[in-house]
Amino acid sequence: MKHILVVDDSPTIRKAIRRILEQLGHVVEEVGDGQEAITRLEGGGRFDAILCDIDMPVMDGLAFLGELPKHPRISAPPIIMCTTHTSFDKISLALTLGASEYIMKPFDADIIGSKLDACGVS
Repeated sequence: MKHILVVDDSPTIRKAIRRILEQLGHVVEEVGDGQEAITRLEGGGRFDAILCDIDMPVMDGLAFLGELPKHPRISAPPIIMCTTHTSFDKISLALTLGASEYIMKPFDADIIGSKLDACGVS
């Protein structure tokens, strides 16, 4: 059982990801944007993985990735970006900024499970 943080501005998407992760046997916490994720991590939240949307208000997923190195107290786990972008530009930038993997929406339990496995989180 792993502890996973879901970062997405859509309550519907967060609920869908939570359901899948719980079916896979994981404990899930949710936040609505990158700034909330930074706050949770700075507050001592320890996670085995983070699933993060790219497009969000307040602080999007790319800004979140760029912000993490500015917080030395945060030890970031593998981060899997979730996106609807079919252009490789944002995905490539996310990987350059430190994302471990990415998932194209829509997704299912097999895809999420295989990406977690690829990151060493199973």
